[in-house]
Amino acid sequence: MNPPHLSRTDALHCVPVRNPLVLENRMDSGVILLSYPETLKPWFAGILRKIKKEAELRRMRKLQLDILGTEVWDLVDGKSTVMEIIDLFAELHQLYHKEAEVSVIQFLRELGRRGIVGMKQVTG
Repeated sequence: MNPPHLSRTDALHCVPVRNPLVLENRMDSGVILLSYPETLKPWFAGILRKIKKEAELRRMRKLQLDILGTEVWDLVDGKSTVMEIIDLFAELHQLYHKEAEVSVIQFLRELGRRGIVGMKQVTG
């Protein structure tokens, strides 16, 4: 089942939420190394379940963020909306708003594709 289509405005008012299964390791250089469970397509997970133990299905993947990715990751606090994160990022780096928007949205979309973050719609 596909998630409901959100308007651009609605998407910008969603709150990115970190996956609680993601482990974070801040390295000496200041960047973050994320360890997250690999997401499998349901049909593939079903096949693997028949031949492997459940624990073996939880293979951990790693993603090392660069400085900018680390900064955005630090702004994902489960309270700030995508728009607020974009505004802070633009201000921090003295970027045009559109430039910050494209970068932050692309980064959050990639984290979402990997199952590292999800989006929570804010009501009211």
